[in-house]
Amino acid sequence: MITEQNPPQEINDYTPDNYLYIFYLYKKNNYMKKKFFKLLARINKLILPSFTKKELDLAKASKFQLAIIGWRAYVTKNALD
Repeated sequence: MITEQNPPQEINDYTPDNYLYIFYLYKKNNYMKKKFFKLLARINKLILPSFTKKELDLAKASKFQLAIIGWRAYVTKNALD
């Protein structure tokens, strides 16, 4: 059985254990990515301004404000996936 302590020698070995190990690594990395983006979303909520509370008109927003809106959307999307 392939575990974290006993990884496969070559990924090209087509055995079910290797597929399970690769799936395990994918899930583990995906979990870590989600945790990272959730933490980043909390930090963004504390630091970055909320333009919806200020009722900002997107047509009149500056490039910097649009960049902040885009960043917050990107982080929120990745935190929810």
